[in-house]
Amino acid sequence: MKNLFFKKKNDININKILINLDLKPVKKNIKVKDIKDLENAKANDISFLHSNKYLNSIINTKSKLVITNSKLRDIIPEQIQIIEVKNVLLAVAKTTLLFYPESLNDTCDLNLKNIDKKKFSKLKSGKNVLIGKNVKIGKNCIIGHNTIIENNVVVGNNCRIGNNVIIKNSIIGNNTSILDGAIVGKKGFGFFPGRKNLRYPHVGSVIVGDDVEIGSNNTIDRGSLSNTVIGDGTFLDNQVHIAHNVKIGKNCIITGQVGFAGSASIGDKVLIGGQAGISGHLVIGDNVQIGGGSGVIKDIPSNSKVMGYPAKDIKSFIKESNLNDKSK
Repeated sequence: MKNLFFKKKNDININKILINLDLKPVKKNIKVKDIKDLENAKANDISFLHSNKYLNSIINTKSKLVITNSKLRDIIPEQIQIIEVKNVLLAVAKTTLLFYPESLNDTCDLNLKNIDKKKFSKLKSGKNVLIGKNVKIGKNCIIGHNTIIENNVVVGNNCRIGNNVIIKNSIIGNNTSILDGAIVGKKGFGFFPGRKNLRYPHVGSVIVGDDVEIGSNNTIDRGSLSNTVIGDGTFLDNQVHIAHNVKIGKNCIITGQVGFAGSASIGDKVLIGGQAGISGHLVIGDNVQIGGGSGVIKDIPSNSKVMGYPAKDIKSFIKESNLNDKSK
C-alpha cells in the first residue's frame, strides 16, 4: 500500500544503507524499494527482527533482506539475507530516514486554509476550521470550532468531530465520533537515549474503523512503520493514550486514563477499567476483562478476567486480597 502521508525517496542501493549503518558495502548491486515491518514487507523491501516474539512473522515474511542482531540471526530462514547490527531499532531508524527524510518533521502545516464551504457543502462546520490539501470528508459530517484537519486525511460519512480536535496522518471510518480536544495521528514517543537523544521516525498512520467513539483529550499516536488501528465499534473514554503501532480490536470498551504502550495488540470485545496500563508488545486476547488500576506486563489469553499489579487472574487477586486483609 502506498504511503499516503510521507513522500518516499526513490529506490535506494543496498550499499548506501550499509554505509549509513557503518557496515562494509557488498559487491551486489541491489536496489531496495522501501522499509516495512515483516508482515507488510515485499520481496524488494528491507525489514527487521528485534525480538523472538515475532517468530511467526519472520517465517512468513516476503522480505528477502532483514536487519537483526547476532542473538536472533539463527532463527531467520536461510533464503533471507541478513544485515547484522548491534542495535536493531537504531539501525531501522537510520534506514527509515534514508527513505523518508521528512518523517521527523511534525510541526504544524502553515499552508492550511479555512474550510471551503462550497467544496465541503455536505457538512456543517463551526468557526476557525482549518483544512489541508487532499482531505476527503464524507456526507452529513459535523466539525466543531477551532478544529484542524491536515493534509491527506480521509473522514467517512456521518462523523461527528468536536471542538479543538487535531487530525493528521489518519483514515477515519463512517459514523465515528471524535470528541473535544482529541489529537489523532501525531508522532509517537520513540527515541534512543544517549549523549543526545535521537528521535525515532514515524511514517505510519492511524486507521479508525466505523462506529467508533474517541473521547475528549485522547491522544492516538500514528505508527512508526506499521499503523495504529482502532477497530469497528470500539469506544474510548476521556484521556486515553494509545501509543504507536497499537492494534485495538472491535467492540472494545476502554475507560478513562488507560494507557497503551507501543505495539500492544488487543483483541475484540475487551473491557478495560480506568487507569489500567498495558505494557508494549503484549498480546491481549478476545473477551478479556481487565480491572481498573491494573498493570498488565505479560500476554493475556482470551476469555480471561484479571486485576492487580502485576495483573493476575481475578479469583487469585481476590483470594490474596482477602488473605492480606485477615492478616492485619
